[in-house]
Amino acid sequence: MTAVPTTPSQLPDQDTPSPEAAAGFDGKRAFEHVARQVSFGPRPSGSQAIIQAQDYILNELSTYGCTVDTDAFFAETPAGRLPMKNILAKIPGDKPGIILLGTHYDTKKMDNFLGADDGGSSTAVMLELARVLCAQHGPYAVWIAFFDGEEAVQQWSDTDSRYGSRQMAAKLAMSGDLQKIKAFLLADIVGNRALRFKRETNSTKALTDLVWSTASRLGYAKIFINEATQIDDDHLSFLKRGVPCVDVIDLEIPYWHTPQDTIDKISSKSLAVTGHVFLESVKQLQAK
Repeated sequence: MTAVPTTPSQLPDQDTPSPEAAAGFDGKRAFEHVARQVSFGPRPSGSQAIIQAQDYILNELSTYGCTVDTDAFFAETPAGRLPMKNILAKIPGDKPGIILLGTHYDTKKMDNFLGADDGGSSTAVMLELARVLCAQHGPYAVWIAFFDGEEAVQQWSDTDSRYGSRQMAAKLAMSGDLQKIKAFLLADIVGNRALRFKRETNSTKALTDLVWSTASRLGYAKIFINEATQIDDDHLSFLKRGVPCVDVIDLEIPYWHTPQDTIDKISSKSLAVTGHVFLESVKQLQAK
């Protein structure tokens, strides 16, 4: 059994945009969601701590009045069969069509890895987006996915990674819902203090353009920058099945997959900026 490292204390940033300035998104609330996840300790798939994280996510979604589906399944991994659970909040719309948002909430199985940014930050953003969006009603349904098992159990490959998103994409393909998805906006590693999102080149160009132009219009062009990078992530599970996707991720962090990925690295301002851009991008997609 590994000891859980002491979590550095940290407070939200003073210059965090107010909810009124960020379309209702509260960066300080999102920051508290990161802190709660980190308090459970490392949260790899199949662990006792990830069950606490699942319960926390489900309880929060319930308090927001969201309709929620869960999918508990077993994944065949290099370490054997692991129990996993996908969580999907569903906000109905009037027209056929779904706008999908997503995050992974598991952390990589490593000693003392708390995943404040990698796992924690994007999950916090999606929880706060759910609080705002579950109270709204738009032309199209908005679904918010919380994937288990994004991280490789041993070595990243097409078969050892993205367990939850591959499971959900396959399940939605069988139900006929996959073809209804107009766009999938994925967030992953969105909380660090020197936030810089590059355009991810696996992503669908038109959807990337929409998100980046929205960010520029909101005054965040120095964060959503016009440089390119290529990253394998949960969006690949949907891209391979023909869904337009964009991955909003800042992987160029010195503490990636190290025990230094702790709460002191997280900026509530960065969470608010990310959430604001996602909310306004959803609004743009709802108008199409």
